[in-house]
Amino acid sequence: MKNLKYYLAAALLSPAGYAFAQSSADALRFSQNQPGGTARTLGIGGASSAVGADFGSILTNPAGLGLFQRSEISFSPGFGSSNTTTQAFGARGTDSRSNLQIGSLGIVFSGRRPDSDNTSPWRGGTFAFGLNRTNNFNQNLRYSATPPLEQDILQRLSEDQGAILDKLAYEALLTERDADGTYIPADYDNTGTLTQRETIERSGGQTQFDFGYANSYRDKLYIGGAIGIVHTRYNTVSSLTATDPTPPSNDPGGKFGSLSLRENIETSGTGVNARLGVIYRPNDIVRVGASVQTPTYSEVVETYSATLDATFDSPITLDDGTRHTTGDGNFPAEDLAYTVTSPFRATGGVAVVLGKNGFLSADAEYVNYGQARLGYDRNTTAVTPGDLGPANDAIRGQYQSAVNLRVGGELRLDVFRLRAGFAHYGDPYKNTSTANRAQTFYTGGVGLRQKNFFLDVAGVYGSGKQVYTPYELANPARTPRIVVDDNRFTTTLTAGFNF
Repeated sequence: MKNLKYYLAAALLSPAGYAFAQSSADALRFSQNQPGGTARTLGIGGASSAVGADFGSILTNPAGLGLFQRSEISFSPGFGSSNTTTQAFGARGTDSRSNLQIGSLGIVFSGRRPDSDNTSPWRGGTFAFGLNRTNNFNQNLRYSATPPLEQDILQRLSEDQGAILDKLAYEALLTERDADGTYIPADYDNTGTLTQRETIERSGGQTQFDFGYANSYRDKLYIGGAIGIVHTRYNTVSSLTATDPTPPSNDPGGKFGSLSLRENIETSGTGVNARLGVIYRPNDIVRVGASVQTPTYSEVVETYSATLDATFDSPITLDDGTRHTTGDGNFPAEDLAYTVTSPFRATGGVAVVLGKNGFLSADAEYVNYGQARLGYDRNTTAVTPGDLGPANDAIRGQYQSAVNLRVGGELRLDVFRLRAGFAHYGDPYKNTSTANRAQTFYTGGVGLRQKNFFLDVAGVYGSGKQVYTPYELANPARTPRIVVDDNRFTTTLTAGFNF
């Protein structure tokens, strides 16, 4: 019977069984963006679709490249920090994480005709290429709590669902019967209330390499396009422990002592998208911009590994006569290849130029997260998912369209610049009863402009909620949901030279 159960578990770990590692959360994670670009773009809240003349324009509206008068090169290093507060089973936990990053690196070649050259209504083109950071996944979170009996990890194991976790639990002797026929750990109801702790370390981000071109027609209409190559890296290490706090001498009915589940996921991928945009300037005061971005198609490889260790308060004698005080399970690293198609985006914006005093700008971006899709990678020798239909059904059922609003402005004081902005990214979830997962960003910055050199500094404070599920239960209503408040602060410095 023992060997039969092991072979059944191994069969479930075929590609069809492993497909359940992919979920709607994977599609959403790689479909959402955070404010990115140069310090100037960040300082005005990312509201740059009708402003132009900044390398950050290539992210939202490449037509903005057509407003460049001179060529330039810029570099934007940054520092980010994340502070999380976790609400789990009535208890709170806090953690933080910091990282250095390259926010932007760009080169712009402007070939504008002299104002005295009237041989063509096209005033000259601008070509630009470089990279921008569009997502930052760096985050730590932790909690320590006492879940109700019907929601703890042993309840999850006793339900005997999920190929990988079932295999680990079997190898760790958590789903066996001893020589007396007693279910280990001796009828979970006798184990008592567990102390459950979990720590999660997330790292990585998304960086977009862009190649863009724009031209100006009579300095009234600007038309541009760009192709983006997106590099994705997302790693997560989670450690979950569950301990029976009752001393063995006071718990004669239970043999379970503790368990420790450690999971490691390393994800990398490459994708491509394209953008088209226009900016119309009817006069010297008003600029109106609009752009569209195709869905981003990415090929992703996920490497998953896990271990599960268990201890017992008293030795367990199996039906083969062996005695154990510990058990351990191991799922060796295995690659899984799949594709992610993120949604189409459309952006519109307006900027009002206040003469030599500065400008005000506003953007609205539409994105339907329910249009994201997981698919099969046919160009790989790695393991591929089985039926992705349930995951794609969940994407359609859980996510909705959202509007991301951005406003900002710049005040010019001789060679100095003062900037401020605000952005609100709409909640992608249809059901907001657990938490409202909209994000808000407050931004500010200062700048210095010289003839052939500029220096900008920006700060972005962002806040939002996330909902994390450590494991699934057969009854969805009992599945634990951990609410995370994530507050982030990023500083970016841009140094640039004109030539």
